[in-house]
Amino acid sequence: MALTLSILDQSTIASGRGADAAIRETLAVAQLADRLGYARYWLAEHHNSQSHAGAAPEILLAAIAATTRRIRLGSAGVMLPHYSALKVAEQFRVLEALAPGRVDLGVGRAPGSDGRTAYALNPMAAQQGADRFPAQVQELLGWLGEGLPENHPFRAIRAQPEGPTRPEVWMLGSSEYGAQLAAYLGLPYCFAHFITDGAGAAEALSLYHQTFRTEAGRLAAPHAALGVFALCAETEAEANRLFLSRAVWRLSRDRGIYPPLPSVAEAEAYPATSAEAAKIERMRARAIIGTPEQVRARLESLAAELGAQEMAVLTPVHDPAARRESVRLLARAFDLPGSAEAAVP
Repeated sequence: MALTLSILDQSTIASGRGADAAIRETLAVAQLADRLGYARYWLAEHHNSQSHAGAAPEILLAAIAATTRRIRLGSAGVMLPHYSALKVAEQFRVLEALAPGRVDLGVGRAPGSDGRTAYALNPMAAQQGADRFPAQVQELLGWLGEGLPENHPFRAIRAQPEGPTRPEVWMLGSSEYGAQLAAYLGLPYCFAHFITDGAGAAEALSLYHQTFRTEAGRLAAPHAALGVFALCAETEAEANRLFLSRAVWRLSRDRGIYPPLPSVAEAEAYPATSAEAAKIERMRARAIIGTPEQVRARLESLAAELGAQEMAVLTPVHDPAARRESVRLLARAFDLPGSAEAAVP
């Protein structure tokens, strides 16, 4: 089976440019991905971050829906414990009305922020408890068209606008919890490989495949995807040069600091200790970077190894032109339908 190729976007804030520029860049890359033939364009959700501007994916998705023709679009994901399941169902029903048959609703339970911000988003989260998440997902499915149980206190409430199609619900995660819940509910599942550098991916996807319940009546078979960091350039040397921004940013992330993505020049000037330099080399060895052919081979190998049918590629690059070029080169490597498109600004 051919590997399905999609894009994951965190609306990365680059040093020297504002967060508003990150939002506009997301919109531009989504339009490019639509022309090139990528299958999906997914937006992450983050709050109170100097690294990521995507605080309201449902709003940005509406802009993408209005300016694209064929690509599926969705969240990766909405952090459901922050919100009412009814309100999320309403938001994504509106999106489905804007782009019928093209909307994915990926949900997760991680905060996408620090604890204080999570409390500000939902002051009742502590009282509700993490064990409320499976019930929230089932309520969401109910309001998207499956209906709520007979004894549910809100059964009579309908999420509008109703239409002939509905969003496709995905479960997202970086642990076995989400994999197990996705399998139980019979939903497609995406593992956030880029967060853990792959740690736990084999165990989560194995659990998902082994415990998947077709009797849930949503999918005939398990369907798994991986969210991965990948970066293409015309030469391996250029890909390695561009990667240094991400590597130096990761040094900060691993200390619990989330700054804007540094430029290559800023990353090259970073006074790395010997331990940090060694860590960067380990990152480089694991990273999916290189020429288009090298990146395609790594992605296909990883998918085969873990039993994934799709790859959602995350490519934070400081230079917007270099990022768009990576997106084009990867499309060409996979021979996507619009990959013969001439270079555009």
